[in-house]
Amino acid sequence: MKRSLWVLAAALIAAAAPLAPVLAQTAASAPAAKAPPAKKARKPAPPAPVLEPRAVDLLRAMSQRLGAAKSMSFTAVASYEYPSRLGPPIVYTMRYDVAFQRPDQLKVIVPGDGPAFEFTVGGGEMVAFAPAENLVAVAEAPPTLEAALKKAFDSAAIYFPFTDLLLPDPYAAISDGAVLAFVVGPSMVVGGVKTDMVVWASNEVFLQLWIGSDDKLPRRIRAQFRADPSNLRHDLELSNWQIDAALPAETFSTAKAKAGQPMAFAAPGRKVPIGVKPLAIERSAKPANKTQ
Repeated sequence: MKRSLWVLAAALIAAAAPLAPVLAQTAASAPAAKAPPAKKARKPAPPAPVLEPRAVDLLRAMSQRLGAAKSMSFTAVASYEYPSRLGPPIVYTMRYDVAFQRPDQLKVIVPGDGPAFEFTVGGGEMVAFAPAENLVAVAEAPPTLEAALKKAFDSAAIYFPFTDLLLPDPYAAISDGAVLAFVVGPSMVVGGVKTDMVVWASNEVFLQLWIGSDDKLPRRIRAQFRADPSNLRHDLELSNWQIDAALPAETFSTAKAKAGQPMAFAAPGRKVPIGVKPLAIERSAKPANKTQ
């Protein structure tokens, strides 16, 4: 029995021997099985916004106070950092005296630093006046103040750091895209009044605001823009607030400005601070770096 099994096994091996080269050749020529494609890793979902309710309440209260005002006037002092060859930034400062009456009358006087400048919106037109040079530029104004400010920015690079505070709903402009908001705490230093410090951040700008605890008016705003690789700081101090005070009719007069020498309503070059993108204006500003 054992011998017959060995004979059978030997016979099977002998029969299979001639087929070995053929099987080997067939195996070599057969295409290798393709590995299944690797699944693409899913991008992690962006973290949910973290907005502290009290920070939201403070910003809304500020927005409601400004949005409900029929008229307002204030002084804004803006400080902008610019790069220098030595490394530390240089600070430039500008003052703005602002008078605003809804729905569409605005007067901004810039006495310095830098060239004096006046900008007036009202009566369906925009007037930009340089008193020292006696030059004036006049353009048709869109029906709303927001649209007029956008046109002034797009066509003549006229930009004001307080633009969002003049809108009917400042909260909508400032809070758009917010990812973080919290209350830092109280302060008795800024503006000579008690304020609440609020941090408000989106993927475009990091803001710190000082909001009056009693009057809900903005007293200081500090900003850094993500588009600016140098992380330069922009600081805006707001004072001399007058809400719903009667503004003399001559406040918005442009008679003196229109007597100047006419020029095109256009900018010779962008002068917007580095990285700044006005929140209420859709078009991005991408000025070249300025080195001193």
